Amino acid sequence: MYVYGRNVARDLLINHQKIEKAILQDDFREKELISLLENAKIPMEFTSKREMDRLSNGVHQGIILSIPDYQYHDLDSILLSQEDDVVVILDHLEDPHNLGAIIRTCEAAGIRSIILPKDRQVQVNATVMKTSAGTLSSMNLVSVSNIASSIDRLKEVGYWIVGTSLENSVDYREVDYQGKICIVIGNEGSGISQLVSKKCDFLVKIPMYGKTNSLNASVAAGIMIYEVIRNRK
Repeated sequence: MYVYGRNVARDLLINHQKIEKAILQDDFREKELISLLENAKIPMEFTSKREMDRLSNGVHQGIILSIPDYQYHDLDSILLSQEDDVVVILDHLEDPHNLGAIIRTCEAAGIRSIILPKDRQVQVNATVMKTSAGTLSSMNLVSVSNIASSIDRLKEVGYWIVGTSLENSVDYREVDYQGKICIVIGNEGSGISQLVSKKCDFLVKIPMYGKTNSLNASVAAGIMIYEVIRNRK
């Protein structure tokens, strides 16, 4: 997998993540990054801006790193954990910026694990890496085949499932978030699916006071996550 950008490269190098090679633009002169690459003995290739633009899908800032594909965790890592009292489920998000922002918010709030489906869901890519701002390495992203059956397994070990929905829901501040909690964040356009909605113990909504009737998925996730954390203090 290719990732790019100076901040992403710096985070990966400082955290000693595995890097297979670095591709640098011919006129790249960032001494700190070159020094980090040399000290880590990362092979470096220099090429034209045109080739760099072809290899990347965004602003590469003259550096692209080839790294192994992200290794997802399995659901047992949560079910057997004594530390994951709060987890987040993402119900088929499509925007990599939302996924990256939610990863960053979870890490900041002390939440270690995020569950996401294998299919019809944005996966870890260069944009997610960049948006998560170096926090991905501290997180457990759990890939599952079926969200509904995964919720059943979470319930078996004591999790309460809280879904975000505009319909048949209560104010998110009215729920007691003590105990093991799983927050479900829905798709950017259609929200959580009907099947997943039926699996939730609580459906909550964030009040809208303006003309818009919904929030960006990562913003909604941030509000929910910090309400859960605040409620448990």
